[in-house]
Amino acid sequence: MVFDLDGTLYVNNDLGREIHLCACRYIAELKGTTVAEAGELVRETKKKLSAANGIDSTLSHACMEMGGDLKEIHRRFADEIMPEQFLSIDERVVTLLQSLGSKYELLIYTNNNRPLSTRIMEAIGVAGLFRHILTIEDYWQPKPDRETLEKIYLAIGRKPAECLFIGDRYDIDLRLPAALGSTVFLAKSVEELLPLNKLLHGEDL
Repeated sequence: MVFDLDGTLYVNNDLGREIHLCACRYIAELKGTTVAEAGELVRETKKKLSAANGIDSTLSHACMEMGGDLKEIHRRFADEIMPEQFLSIDERVVTLLQSLGSKYELLIYTNNNRPLSTRIMEAIGVAGLFRHILTIEDYWQPKPDRETLEKIYLAIGRKPAECLFIGDRYDIDLRLPAALGSTVFLAKSVEELLPLNKLLHGEDL
């Protein structure tokens, strides 16, 4: 079972805004504009990429399109974002993952970086529940990326049909795995995530 992290195992708009603002500060420095102007550039670039590609665009792709360096963006995320200020443990999610982990191998596959992902997982109480944690730092290609996904199947020793992907953004987290033969589960909130165990096994938590 391959879980996305942000927006899937927790939802926190304030943390999302902090990450967006951090990226905008970087783009403002890069372009010599104000942070507000950089925010508009990011929005317009995401809109343009989404229209061109026919799928939702990510913050990472937008920043890269504007000449940003992905490694520098994530260095800043790791240094400047304090997830502990925004997050807390939801015991329902912890219980769900513990139950699923007794039956399946659990993995994280996230566009976030490893230091920030680690702190987020600690803050929401799910650290240590995943066999593999795959972050942007493993391949430096944001989701969705077919070559990276194929490498992940090889790395974990599983065929696509043996994997279930769980995420909150269909275009980013699920469309490509589904196209390659994996089962997918869309969960845009914790409330939509919680029935997963029952749907798989008829079990209630």
